[in-house]
Amino acid sequence: MDREFLIDLFADFGPVTIRKMFSGYGISADGVNFALSLRAGLFFRADEATIPDFEAEGSKPFQYSTRAKTVTVNSYWQLPARLFDDSEELARWARAALAAAQRAKVKKGPKAKKPVKKTLAKKVVTKKVTKRRVR
Repeated sequence: MDREFLIDLFADFGPVTIRKMFSGYGISADGVNFALSLRAGLFFRADEATIPDFEAEGSKPFQYSTRAKTVTVNSYWQLPARLFDDSEELARWARAALAAAQRAKVKKGPKAKKPVKKTLAKKVVTKKVTKRRVR
């Protein structure tokens, strides 16, 4: 999916920001990422409130393989294919995905700021020089 296709796809939803991410795009609204467009398909953010809708459609969570195992990301689920032909219903699913992403953001809370390192004044090390007597 290219950028223009995604912009058209979300036309009924409203303006979205599309940024390069991994092997595809991250899609956000109001500064919150709620969808991923990857080679494997389009994935919407999901949580305990929306996962049953994805399951009812026969969708699966996002998965990727590493050398050692297959990782399942249960917070993103593949958008049912039928929604690509129904822009109004896709917009409803996108609003639900944005709400799920916003709920997850509230659960996490604001990002903790890193403590600022205090710069210590350099200690001036003085060596006590003792005179040696020459005999």
